[in-house]
Amino acid sequence: MKAPLFSFLILAFVCVFSFFGSFFYAVDGYFLTSDAILLPPSLEHFLGTDRLGRDMLARLIEGGKISLIIGMGSAFIASALGLLLGSMAGYFRGGVDKSFIVLVDLFLTFPTFFLLLALVSYVNASAWVLILIISLTGWMTTARLIRSESFSITSKPYIKILNIAKVSKMKILLKYYAPILAPLYFVSFTFGVGGAILAESGLSFLGLGIVAPQMSWGTILSDGKDVIEIAWWVSFFPGLMIFLVTFSLINISNYLQQLTNQKEIQI
Repeated sequence: MKAPLFSFLILAFVCVFSFFGSFFYAVDGYFLTSDAILLPPSLEHFLGTDRLGRDMLARLIEGGKISLIIGMGSAFIASALGLLLGSMAGYFRGGVDKSFIVLVDLFLTFPTFFLLLALVSYVNASAWVLILIISLTGWMTTARLIRSESFSITSKPYIKILNIAKVSKMKILLKYYAPILAPLYFVSFTFGVGGAILAESGLSFLGLGIVAPQMSWGTILSDGKDVIEIAWWVSFFPGLMIFLVTFSLINISNYLQQLTNQKEIQI
């Protein structure tokens, strides 16, 4: 099984492009130019301009920072929350597990995206608010996977011996559960980054995401929907960046999942 090197390279390129691109392309993505409205890609503006005359390449660089920060921040918190709640439910069982099931069922009662819409409609969206909301609505899948694996670990003889010996529960969780559950966490994290970027893009496309003057790939994509027939580049390039990131992350996530499954078979 070969590692998806192409996906790793794409992801590395996008990260360097977003976080360090402004050092190499020192153009202000907020600068308005009245005589450069909706110019197509050219040597002067490599990716063209939008309907306010702003340079699209500079805006993609600036928007990429917000999109990636939201994606990685949301995935980190959601995966960590899923790891914590899932491992506790699988280890302690009993009342803790029943409370966990009720909590997960409560969150799953509402479709995730509609729950996002409901929460965002009551607050002024910013990068940090979106990170919090997306992570709070995206931890359930990870938690259920972790819970299932934790049940399997809890049934192991050495865990029962440790419990009989009255070893600290925190020590058992950190020393014996964490190394086994770590691969699942990283799989959930990589998959969650792509999902969070798509969620933010969807909210921004509907006008409920990042508020101006901040920008993300989703807001740039949304800005271009009204002029897509005469200026395809305004929507195409942010859409391409979103596609490249999510496609690469899905490939990497699948690769990590296959590695985890192989290790489990060997064990």
